[in-house]
Amino acid sequence: MPKKILKGKVISDKNKKTIVVLVERKFQHPFLKKIVTNKKKYHVHDEKNKFKIGDTVHIEESKPYSKNKKFKVLEESK
Repeated sequence: MPKKILKGKVISDKNKKTIVVLVERKFQHPFLKKIVTNKKKYHVHDEKNKFKIGDTVHIEESKPYSKNKKFKVLEESK
C-alpha cells in the first residue's frame, strides 16, 4: 500500500525534533455542491530541527515515532 504524501505549512516548531504541520484540503460537498475546506494538524518528525514556522513542507507517512508522530518530513517545497 502506498504511503500518504501531504503538503502543508509549519505552524509550530517548539518541540525538539518535532514540528506541527497544518494541512488544508478543499473538496466539493457531495450533496450541497459547495466547496468545503478541511484543516488538520499533524505532528511530524524533523530529525535536524531544520524547519521553522511558515515553511511549506511535504510530509510522508512512516513508522510511529511516538503516540502522536506518524509522519516524517520529505522536503521543503517552494
